[in-house]
Amino acid sequence: MKNEFGGNSSAARTLLNPATTIILCALGLTVLGLTILFSASAWFKKGPYFYLNKQLIGVVLAGLLCFVVSRINLDYLRRYAWWIAGICLVLLALVLVVGIQVNGSRRWLGYGSVRLQVSEFAKLGMVFCLAHYLALNQTRIGEFRRGFLYPLGIVGAFAGLTLREPDFGVAALMVAVGLVLLFLAGAKWRYIAPGVLVIGGVFAVAVIQNPNRLRRMTEFLSEDKSYQLRQGLAAFAAGGINGAGLGQGRQQLSYLPEAHTDYIFSVVGEELGLVYTLGVVMLFTVVLVAGLVHLRRAPNLFHFLLVLGCVVLICVQAIINLGVVTAIFPTKGMSLPFISAGLSNLLLMGMLLGIMLNTQRTWGRAALPRGAGAMREVLV
Repeated sequence: MKNEFGGNSSAARTLLNPATTIILCALGLTVLGLTILFSASAWFKKGPYFYLNKQLIGVVLAGLLCFVVSRINLDYLRRYAWWIAGICLVLLALVLVVGIQVNGSRRWLGYGSVRLQVSEFAKLGMVFCLAHYLALNQTRIGEFRRGFLYPLGIVGAFAGLTLREPDFGVAALMVAVGLVLLFLAGAKWRYIAPGVLVIGGVFAVAVIQNPNRLRRMTEFLSEDKSYQLRQGLAAFAAGGINGAGLGQGRQQLSYLPEAHTDYIFSVVGEELGLVYTLGVVMLFTVVLVAGLVHLRRAPNLFHFLLVLGCVVLICVQAIINLGVVTAIFPTKGMSLPFISAGLSNLLLMGMLLGIMLNTQRTWGRAALPRGAGAMREVLV
């Protein structure tokens, strides 16, 4: 179909669709991550190419996984939603028994130098299962048991096992994503509000009983910030507006712990300055807006909640990381999507992007007629 300028309007819509926009933002963030990772690890004992090579392998694997997921029939896969949830929960439980322990936490399964953080993939498993359940029970979402208690139990199973590792940040992220899905699926505020208070109390008790987390919280609330946080803020101050230049930063020279993972945004601020840090924030904002625009075409509640969960996983994780390194939130180790070093999170991001591409390709076949206001569940 030709438009008035002689161009192909359908081709233009294909090139300028929300999923393509998200992919382009992800590619930009990934390139920045590879660049700054090389700079941040240049002085490490293992050499400047050690982490860069691992990250490049992760990017390739994430790309392949993105392609595979983009071609899967999501409605067919939905038939195995409970099996997917069960496998994720078993793996989370297995981590507590035979997982690799680092700094007092058991979060990884693996052999040798290959490690996978199971909770990263469990986040998507929880979203998939919760979207399936809420879509099947959308006519009873206003009830206490089926509309709130049972789905909250699904979230609690995933978050509870993750909290036992212990990984407070990922557990909190799971709860936040779960509550967002519940609210937008139509759960009643009179159930959600008390639930938030109870969950907050559980997390408070868990923090009090964990000396390491309690110390982090008290340091965050006091004027005397932790060493890592002070060094991270010093990196931003040293970078200023224009930055010190690639490879010219000093914080990664054994001053800033986890400079290549959790605190890589501080290295961006020091070496590239305010313009690039604001650019990172802008790209994540574009991902959020494009994801919300994409959701308007969802053919049913399951697809709507699944893609919403993917968008929220990316953006809330980014918000938490950016908030931690800028002293807005208490210190918590969490990767910055597409930028931080780490195989597991890269693979998860590849799967989330694959779902975006998948739905962009398939939703057009089942688009709602113009003017239709309500979505109807398509049973499989």
